[in-house]
Amino acid sequence: MEEFEFENTIIKLIHSHQEGDYWDFKKEWYKNNGDLLHDIICMANNLNNNDSYIIIGVDEENDYCTLDISNDPNRKNTQNIVDFIKNKKFAGGVRPLVYVKSLSVLNSTIDVIVVENSFQTPFYLIERFEKVNANNIYTRIMDTNTPINNSADINHIEYLWKKRFHLDETPIEKIRYYLQSPEKWEDSPIEYDMTKYYKESPEYIIKEENEEDRDGYEFYLFSQCDSRPHWYNVTLYYHQTALEQFIAAGLDGSRLIVICPALSGIKFTQYHHWDISYRYYEKNTLRYDLLMFYHFDDIYDYEFSRFMKCALLFNSKREREEFEFYVTEHKEMYDNLYKTVDEELPYFPDLQGYNMEHFKKEYSDALVLQKMLSEFRNSNI
Repeated sequence: MEEFEFENTIIKLIHSHQEGDYWDFKKEWYKNNGDLLHDIICMANNLNNNDSYIIIGVDEENDYCTLDISNDPNRKNTQNIVDFIKNKKFAGGVRPLVYVKSLSVLNSTIDVIVVENSFQTPFYLIERFEKVNANNIYTRIMDTNTPINNSADINHIEYLWKKRFHLDETPIEKIRYYLQSPEKWEDSPIEYDMTKYYKESPEYIIKEENEEDRDGYEFYLFSQCDSRPHWYNVTLYYHQTALEQFIAAGLDGSRLIVICPALSGIKFTQYHHWDISYRYYEKNTLRYDLLMFYHFDDIYDYEFSRFMKCALLFNSKREREEFEFYVTEHKEMYDNLYKTVDEELPYFPDLQGYNMEHFKKEYSDALVLQKMLSEFRNSNI
């Protein structure tokens, strides 16, 4: 989550004037480490499938006003919390991922313990720590944690185990999860059948088919030694049901397949179509997951890195939208950088029937936007 988005989320939770199933308020830092550990485990096992927040420096009894905790003697930073968690005996040695972020809200410094959402649930101890019992599974229901001397209800424990094994997810969610393990996919035993299936659930299939009706060029093909176009349809199936389909490009004589990037654009005035068109990926999307699925072994790392110079990679949709606005506000930077990228362009053959200057413009724009994206991120540090 981006910094601005995170801050807005915390402020909205404070303004809600209530606790919830993935956030809790504390007036001050914990004096008792057993209580701290209990709350972290409850948040890690929350049933909302969401990052959870322990917001420290909010007085519930005084209209949820913020209190400055800068000088709290029990205050902890991320390293303190990580060290504290690391020394506890969790089942399977799997621990919640926790960090601390500080915010300035209404002239007060508050801390937020962020407990990251995880599919490793349920988290529980195998050795007692102070009041926190071994083998008790704690969770959070609405605004209430499981009492420290009890264990969660069986239906909630069952949900946490189902979450670990992705049993309650939709087929598209499951196939995204399976894409994280490319080594568990097998090629079809049928000759010339470009199909892969997931070994542990063979009803999930990835089928590649030549795109017979497409033979044109795209600017990013010229990043390769062999720029001839090869196009494929890549379809994800659950049994016989098509879940999603993408166009893929075969790079460098089709030695490497990449899922084609999405298309967007930027205009400097409201009266024109895009002045700049560009290709991009966003992390935490199916398109990006599938791109990385095909590139998991790094055999063609050179070809892939050359290709990725032509496509911007964003951390989120919000970052992409903010970057587009940044570019419109920095046209002079764009113009100046555009004059410097000629030497970075690859060789463009003279292809009959194509506007090669347009391809060069698209390639130049990609290089310029890559540089501007670095500047954009540096300006937000």
